[in-house]
Amino acid sequence: MGTQATFWQILPETPLVAYDSPLATHDFTMTTTQLEYVVAVDTHRHFSLAAEHCFVTQPTLSMQIQKLEDELGVRLFDRSRQPVTPTPVGEAVIAQARNVLREAQRIREIVQHQREEVAGELRLGIIPTLAPYLLPLFLQPLLRKHPELRLKISEHTTETIVEKLKNNQIDAGLLVTPLNDNHLHEHVLFYEELVVYLAQANSLAQKNYVLAADIDVSRLWLLEEGHCMRSQIMNLCELRARSPRTLNCEYEAGSIETLRKMVELNDGITILPELSLHDLPEDKMSLVRYFAEPAPVREVSLVTHRNYVKRRLVETMKDEILSAIPLKMRNRSQRQVVPIDV
Repeated sequence: MGTQATFWQILPETPLVAYDSPLATHDFTMTTTQLEYVVAVDTHRHFSLAAEHCFVTQPTLSMQIQKLEDELGVRLFDRSRQPVTPTPVGEAVIAQARNVLREAQRIREIVQHQREEVAGELRLGIIPTLAPYLLPLFLQPLLRKHPELRLKISEHTTETIVEKLKNNQIDAGLLVTPLNDNHLHEHVLFYEELVVYLAQANSLAQKNYVLAADIDVSRLWLLEEGHCMRSQIMNLCELRARSPRTLNCEYEAGSIETLRKMVELNDGITILPELSLHDLPEDKMSLVRYFAEPAPVREVSLVTHRNYVKRRLVETMKDEILSAIPLKMRNRSQRQVVPIDV
């Protein structure tokens, strides 16, 4: 899925008045619309693209940014460079603009919360190893119950989702935690067990339960760099402590399905998330082995910025996901959360 950031005109006619500004000797006003335009240019690094995503013409967007720069008495962007880049003072102003827009949105959220409304747009990022298995479980029921809710969903790696959350380019992320980031709030949803998937000829096929130490790393197939699933497998199997020369082959792609097929064809072994087994053909379940207790799991959370305002939307989505997840996946007992590297 493609990624598209949308910038809504929040309270566009309401000026923000600054007094005793160090940037000017007189009072000045600015609108949230101007701040949205500035943030859009910073995001897309191109005036035309920014105007397109703000649903205005480029002259309109450029004029409003120019007006703001004149009011502040500084240049926010270096227009001589391509792509357009913020000036040093522009970077500071843009960072504050993102905070102001986030707080302005809180006003709308307060009103919606009082009305008990679940409406508006929610921009959701999700990691590729969750998307094809988790989204079908809750997406349609959620939208049927709340027809006024508009979801914009895009797939990204954990690192990209974290960056977009901090830049207010998405509202929430479904990803593996803990992230240990003070800027983010993690709403823990469930604990997904990690399982072994192996070729029929693999020696571990004779075992009912597997230990991480049993895995032959020379037969182990991994996802590409950037996937949290890869880092969890490396931590679980302590691959960094083993000689890298024992690694046989790494599949450089993000598809669990293709990774599974490569294991079958090459007498290999890999580790899969539990939800990916739901679409597994019955005859392939014989290739699955579970770890001995405490079973390794990945902690899955709905993550937002700590100052995120659409709390009712988040709680609604959280409740819908939990209702679709087997009860045993909410229980952490007799399980070991495998850390990720972010």
